Amino acid sequence: MKEAQDELKAKEAELQTTGKEIASLQVTLEKYHQLKQQWEMKSEEADLLETKLQQSTYHKHQEELDTLKKTIEESEETLKKTKEVQKKAEEKLKVLENKMKNAEAEREKELKNAQQKLDGAKKKADASTKKMKEKEQEVEALVLELQELKQEAASYDQQIEAVNEAIKSFQEQIETISAEVAKNKESVKKAQEELAKQKAMVLAQDKAIKAKCAETVKYKEQNNESQLKIKELEHNISKHKRDALDMSAKVAKMLTDYEWISSEKHLFGQPNTAYDFKTNNPKEAGQRLQKLQEKKEKLGRNVNMRAMNMLSEAEERYNDLMKKKRIVENDKSKILATIVELDQKKNEALNIAWKKVNEDFGSIFSTLLPGANAMLSPPEGQTVLDGLEFKVALGNTWKENLTELSGGQRSLVALSLILAMLLFKPAPIYILDEVDAALDLSHTQNIGQMLRTHFRHSQFIVVSLKDGMFNNANVLYKTKFLDGVSTVARYTQAQNGNNGAAQQRADKSNKKEKRPKIPVDV
Repeated sequence: MKEAQDELKAKEAELQTTGKEIASLQVTLEKYHQLKQQWEMKSEEADLLETKLQQSTYHKHQEELDTLKKTIEESEETLKKTKEVQKKAEEKLKVLENKMKNAEAEREKELKNAQQKLDGAKKKADASTKKMKEKEQEVEALVLELQELKQEAASYDQQIEAVNEAIKSFQEQIETISAEVAKNKESVKKAQEELAKQKAMVLAQDKAIKAKCAETVKYKEQNNESQLKIKELEHNISKHKRDALDMSAKVAKMLTDYEWISSEKHLFGQPNTAYDFKTNNPKEAGQRLQKLQEKKEKLGRNVNMRAMNMLSEAEERYNDLMKKKRIVENDKSKILATIVELDQKKNEALNIAWKKVNEDFGSIFSTLLPGANAMLSPPEGQTVLDGLEFKVALGNTWKENLTELSGGQRSLVALSLILAMLLFKPAPIYILDEVDAALDLSHTQNIGQMLRTHFRHSQFIVVSLKDGMFNNANVLYKTKFLDGVSTVARYTQAQNGNNGAAQQRADKSNKKEKRPKIPVDV
């Protein structure tokens, strides 16, 4: 065991050294990975710089400069032409001056014409000179931009050269590190092989040690069990000795207390006698005697002499209670039957209400939001009694959740559900206070049309500030503030709600005063 332990310690020390070597190799491997990542990053930066140079504005400015050169050449040609025209005009002017000397009348007419032509030519020359100056300024600006772009290109070339040099240095470092990694891998392989051999040796020694330990554990357990048995036997011996002493004391006491024992002692254990202990067990007899005595004492304390009289009264009460119990059971069965019947009626009423409300909900929502549809359906695998979910479709796509809808669309869904429930159980009159405040004009118009179409037999008082409600009302009440007193004026509208000068006056005055209008749809 000691030799094996010494070998094990030596092997553990070798294992620690090999582990340290592996850790150092892992550090070099991590350095290799870091350098490789840096090299990849620098190569990507070089590629990006090349793409930036290709996509730089230098080429664009070069093209613009070429186009401007062409325009300058064209303007120079136009300037030459204008100069030629100016020369011709001057020649004509000289001819006219000669004619002027000959004839004054003709001179005045031709002079006027020549003056007009000369003014036009001067204007053209001035315009061409202005254009030429502007083009020259543009050319100077472009030349400056071209010089800046050349400088940027030179700086980019220098950056590319620096990046290429860095890439070369990184490649050299990678080559050296890869050579070191290859060497380290070979040494790691050798160390792993040695480690595997050492592990096999350690496992064999561990198995042997475990086997010896198991044998020692077994021997210890056997020793403990034998010691426990010895202690139990010693305890039993001491107990039997105490019992023997107690029994001898009891026998001596019984001999002194009961004198008949000594006279009838010779009959103890004889067959066909009162003292036949085989047929009559004395322990059982003693236990029975004790129980009977205890029972006698308890009965003597609890026996009531008036028990028979009380028994008849208890029987009468019992019979009366049994009759009441039968009556209660019959009532219970009737109540349960009525509960089942009411549940069935409730379920039928709920199904009817759901179908009606669902139908009205879909039709109202489709009128409020054309091209859309809505319904109330139970969740998957459940019934109407478990609950209902909103399902809204905009076009042909059904939305999974109401959060996908806008605020106006959600308010229209809520309004449709409330009005569908009111259609199922109508009221004599409805009051709506600016339900369209946060909605668009198109939605307000749709609400007015929906009230006219779906609630033909209901009366509505609607407070609103939008024209969509006014156009669908039968009667319009306009409020004004005149001389410190608020007044109300009534206007009856046409069926469509689009005609009538009273409606137009009410709309104009209401827009100026910003007072609410109250249409009543009867």
